[in-house]
Amino acid sequence: MSGDVSMADVSVGNTEEIAVEDDKMTILPGMASDGSAASFKIKDEDHTLGNTLRYMIMKNPDVEFCGYSIPHPNDNHMHLRIQTYGEITAIEALQKGLRDLVDVCDVVENKFRDEYNKGDYVQEEIA
Repeated sequence: MSGDVSMADVSVGNTEEIAVEDDKMTILPGMASDGSAASFKIKDEDHTLGNTLRYMIMKNPDVEFCGYSIPHPNDNHMHLRIQTYGEITAIEALQKGLRDLVDVCDVVENKFRDEYNKGDYVQEEIA
């Protein structure tokens, strides 16, 4: 869409920056003038990221609504809509959701590695 804005072109206050590939994520037209609501297009992602990211963003008490959709099964992208109560912007809510999701993934990975390194498991042969 010609009205899409690349996330690389958006800056938000004093928030920690999250590395995103160029053109991976864009803001769709229709962002609220105060930044409290926005829709994002995220390329090369599906329900796996959509549902987990939606869940993490909705845990934020400053977020009023967050939902995602895959516009068409043949489309290789998802749309994410975030609406806040106005205390933070939709972009800040997205950044916090991404950071929180990375933190959860780090905990899961560390717990898995700890258990794996204990060696207290049985390795089965695959026939």
